[in-house]
Amino acid sequence: MSDEPLRLLLDWLGEAEGLGLPQPDAMTLATADGDGAPSARIVLLKGADERGLRFFTNYESRKARELAENPRAAVVLYWATRHRQIRAEGPVEQLPDEESDEYWQTRPRGSQIAAWASAQSRPLASREELEHRFAEVEREYEGREIPRPPNWGGYLLRPEEWEFWEGRRDRLHDRRRFRRSDAGTWECELLAP
Repeated sequence: MSDEPLRLLLDWLGEAEGLGLPQPDAMTLATADGDGAPSARIVLLKGADERGLRFFTNYESRKARELAENPRAAVVLYWATRHRQIRAEGPVEQLPDEESDEYWQTRPRGSQIAAWASAQSRPLASREELEHRFAEVEREYEGREIPRPPNWGGYLLRPEEWEFWEGRRDRLHDRRRFRRSDAGTWECELLAP
């Protein structure tokens, strides 16, 4: 295993993509509100570099509201057929508008329309209400580029701790935890399974 957590993440993710595993970038994002009540959901990892891990959402969604109250989170990527799991924990911040705009341009048109049409995490009277709103937005932007909604964009989780888990026979799994040292380097330790 690498002693650099980012390199290891990119290696494992690349292997999962190379094997054609479904949604290899799917990760569980766990947040908590101001009272500490937790919630979790699947989001897609849309970038990883030395700054951290990126994901995108509606800024009025439940996860965004929780991050506004408690700007710390944890993520888990899990590839069952590879018997591998990665956890990362740390503070979360909104990405600059320029980065959100750049990613927005890569989204399929239908996803862009849906971002405008959906008041994410809010109650709906019916499925037809959502489909009607989608059709309205589709007509509104017919033949035109769709701008990024002001209430939609990205977040950056800056890992302070990583854990890499590989399943082994007889539950003798490999677990490595990486933590930032005071000098800013990553220190690695083995954990009992």
